[in-house]
Amino acid sequence: MKLITFVYQDEEHIGLLTADGQSVWPLPDFADMQELIENVAVEDIADYLDDESLPLDQVELMAPIPYPDQDVICLGVNFLDHARESARFAGRDFNGAREYPVYFGKRVAKASAHGEAIPWYGGIDDCLDYEVELAVIIGEPARDVSRSEALDYVFGYTILNDVSARTLQKRHLQWYRGKSLDGFCPMGPCIVTKDQLPDLSRLAIRSYVNGELRQDSDLSQLIFDVAYVISELSQGITLYPGAIIAMGTPAGVGMGFEPPRFLRPGYEVTCEIEGIGRLTNRVEEIRLSQTH
Repeated sequence: MKLITFVYQDEEHIGLLTADGQSVWPLPDFADMQELIENVAVEDIADYLDDESLPLDQVELMAPIPYPDQDVICLGVNFLDHARESARFAGRDFNGAREYPVYFGKRVAKASAHGEAIPWYGGIDDCLDYEVELAVIIGEPARDVSRSEALDYVFGYTILNDVSARTLQKRHLQWYRGKSLDGFCPMGPCIVTKDQLPDLSRLAIRSYVNGELRQDSDLSQLIFDVAYVISELSQGITLYPGAIIAMGTPAGVGMGFEPPRFLRPGYEVTCEIEGIGRLTNRVEEIRLSQTH
């Protein structure tokens, strides 16, 4: 099943896409996606569908979870090829070893939908970058779970573009601010429930800038897979329903080129994961009234 959040007649709704992707069946019993995730098992969602569908071209798409309850949990350099290009950009050596995952938080005041703008804050940082990532949506409270059981706690998956301001990222010696400016979390276009993607390992993951293929990999290249990450995070931390985990990005981001190829106003970025869909956003300049 593919679930979306949308606006119809000035009201926010959630619903289930029809098989042809041209219409949506509303789920009127739930205020938002968070409420659905907290209260309904994936196999029972169809019991709550409205009797009539709406044409998709009559609704306005939002991010599947527009206002996450907490920061997105992100993994840094979780593809080996991206680890190498990240080290090169930072002027460090990388020996190919990665004993433990790198976790950080990404603040999201509002997640951007497919078709919404990515802001270019030239007065803050003109080194704007893209990162296509698999985002995992937790469906049940997870605490101290084993790796073998970890996927039982997943509700579904979506695409997340971990937009990054690279100058800020280097300047502050950590990633929170450079990843967390308003509009830096395009997400969607839908959540695909876990039953539809039982084997993630070979799914293709790609990004395009102005139609040019930039990132081209598959999820077998993850250094730490979804089950490992959920199990490790849950040791001493409770992961609640609706929590979002972004699994890292492959090589081919703008900073990985020599010279770097960062985004500029007017550029279009498409993030794609096999079995989920395509998330496309255009970069637009934001003029600030003042800078520090």
